[in-house]
Amino acid sequence: MTTIEPRSPQRAGWQRAFDLCVRKTRTNIKDLADAPKSWAKDVNGRYEKFDEGFFEIGNWTSSFFTGMALLAWQELEDEYFLEQTIRLAPTYREKVFTRFLDTHHDLGFLYTLYSVALFKLTGDPAQRETGLRAADLLYQRFNATGGFIRAWGRMDTTEQDNLAIIDCMMNLPLLYWAAQETGDQKYHAAAVRQADTTLKCFIRADDSVFHAYRFDLKTGEPLGGDNYCGFSTDSHWARGTAWAIYGFAMSHRYTGDRKYLDAALRLAQKFLALLDAEVVPVWDFRLPAGAKPVRDASAAAVAVCGFQELEKLGAADAAIRKAKEALLDRICRDDYLNFDDNCRGVLRYGIGIGDIIGYSSWGDYYLMEALARELFQAETWW
Repeated sequence: MTTIEPRSPQRAGWQRAFDLCVRKTRTNIKDLADAPKSWAKDVNGRYEKFDEGFFEIGNWTSSFFTGMALLAWQELEDEYFLEQTIRLAPTYREKVFTRFLDTHHDLGFLYTLYSVALFKLTGDPAQRETGLRAADLLYQRFNATGGFIRAWGRMDTTEQDNLAIIDCMMNLPLLYWAAQETGDQKYHAAAVRQADTTLKCFIRADDSVFHAYRFDLKTGEPLGGDNYCGFSTDSHWARGTAWAIYGFAMSHRYTGDRKYLDAALRLAQKFLALLDAEVVPVWDFRLPAGAKPVRDASAAAVAVCGFQELEKLGAADAAIRKAKEALLDRICRDDYLNFDDNCRGVLRYGIGIGDIIGYSSWGDYYLMEALARELFQAETWW
């Protein structure tokens, strides 16, 4: 473990926030291992009240808790965190080997932060096998005619079979990893096609971003944008831009293709141009006049991780580096953090959609990832 002593009040605040993440993860990971669930979000940070089972198709969030536990183990070398995480191995294996019809494209979120991370950290061949099985299932969602990865719907139905969403940019590392691990370039090729389609269809001329897009299944031609998370089809969902910044930066890392780096930089500049004095972005950058400017701190946390990736690639200019620190500093203040141990959640405003404000497992995870990278130069598993 590499420890960097805080050198400023800002860095001390980041360390305090990281310690908070560790403390809450100590309880959360044991309880999750005792009774695996989705635990996605909750208005009051009571994740255990979220009514979705681990094996349900909608689950894309369980691994944010395992990711936090592995970050804690990596930096603290406390075997408790690894032991609790490994207890979930049979459940993760069952999901992709037995109950795989109830999965969707967020296998990347689920298995990069579980099986792939554990394999990279421990070398366990069983985790490699599970991770590769998840990658193969994700590959099966690839539509070669349209050049996209189908986001939702069981594979034995036609439900939502012509839909891709911007979030998939964060699932591509699972495919890139599988190609590197097996030597089978079909995984790499599918990831590249999805990245190219995202660049062509999802990114508007002004560098705003569609949440979703639909395609003609017979011809593969784009049909037009759609929306399930932003304010409207033509709006600009903040977290979607953050997914794209980080996702394109990682696609550049895996491929070396400059167009992905250029896209990440353009989107980062657009994101920064739309921030206001609060620093943390509103949940959608195109809210109508008079709409409540609800903040989404998870979008801030994901963006920080994307900016860190750009910095590691040597592509972040002074403005991006300054914004990275400003965003991280803002969400590490007391009005964005909850230090009450009776609340499982860490990051207030971890989800903001319309009038819905609450905590999110992804907001907590990306905050902790950003802190680990900033404090300890931690490697990610993406």
